[in-house]
Amino acid sequence: MSWDITGIGAVAVNGWNAMDIHAALCTGLTGRRSREGDRYRSPHTYRIDDGARMGRGDAGRATKWLCEVVDSALADAGVDTTAVDCPILVGTTMREQRSVELWWIEQQPLTLGELHFGTALRKRFGATRSYTFANGRAASLYSLGLATDLIESGQSDMVVVASTDAITESAAALFDPLPDPARATPWSDRCDHRRILSGEGAAAVVLQREGTGSRCARAKVRGVSLNCDASQGMASDLRSITDAMRQAHARARVSSADIDLVMLHGSGTDLDEHIEMSALSTVFADHDPGPLMTAVRPGGGPALGGSGLLSLVMAVCAMETGAVPPEGGNSHPIAESAGFLMVSRKPVIADVAVAQIDAFGLGGVNAVAIVERSR
Repeated sequence: MSWDITGIGAVAVNGWNAMDIHAALCTGLTGRRSREGDRYRSPHTYRIDDGARMGRGDAGRATKWLCEVVDSALADAGVDTTAVDCPILVGTTMREQRSVELWWIEQQPLTLGELHFGTALRKRFGATRSYTFANGRAASLYSLGLATDLIESGQSDMVVVASTDAITESAAALFDPLPDPARATPWSDRCDHRRILSGEGAAAVVLQREGTGSRCARAKVRGVSLNCDASQGMASDLRSITDAMRQAHARARVSSADIDLVMLHGSGTDLDEHIEMSALSTVFADHDPGPLMTAVRPGGGPALGGSGLLSLVMAVCAMETGAVPPEGGNSHPIAESAGFLMVSRKPVIADVAVAQIDAFGLGGVNAVAIVERSR
């Protein structure tokens, strides 16, 4: 069984729609910006400059982006955006925590009901069924997996899967003692891996029962695997991640030989990258050189809970354009990546039919999705 992706939408530090973000990644346009003022030691951040577009102030930014990408995805799918009679599943990490901080620190007005994404989704789209999931960096792919279950069980023919996250004051302070993100090159053995690459933004896809949409599918979800080992508080578990990859292949009814592209988790941390690469080495052990591999986090600094869904949207763009964006220019890869076809420095033109998307959260919350090009 597969599920049609009939619409996509995205907002990130380097673009206000999916194709623009993909083009920016392909041209090497990074979303990293210089931080203003001297409040923080780290001179760079992955923050969206959206004042002119959405009004000044930080309150409600995550909700505004969420509505923006859901509207884009619905319009792309040819669905009436004023009366959405389907579930909307939102993956996030911070929700609207920034609004609470501004209420506490600057006494900005705060309406408790607006802290729930469902309030804005109901006002904007007439949506009466919305659910929020906070599963760390795996949140949006967890939401995708639940969406496939809702469709397969007959509870809905269409589900909107979305994600949104804005950088909060507390998160900025938490990561500030760590090294500058400009030096956190993923999969490199010559950089400081103590920095976690995080940013802000949103993404959305419209998922429909196969063949029921009014427009042709842009791609198909073949399968999603989810697990949670909770073996360690911070580090990923090699066995669990390996199992998640293999279960995704089994659910999608594909073999590792069918995978043309892997969208890596790419957190920038040393331990996570060694574990992800070790898992991939096991799963793709019988294939040399194996699939292409890249990640969007170095260029786009994707939002916490939305990492997986933005990677999925970029995989769909790569399938449609034939261009796989580079991961950021790593010239000194770690040993575990030896033998893999890492897309580095410039895009690779490739015929991508099947892609694997990885997303792993703290505490062993793991998700892997398999997406296929629409025929």
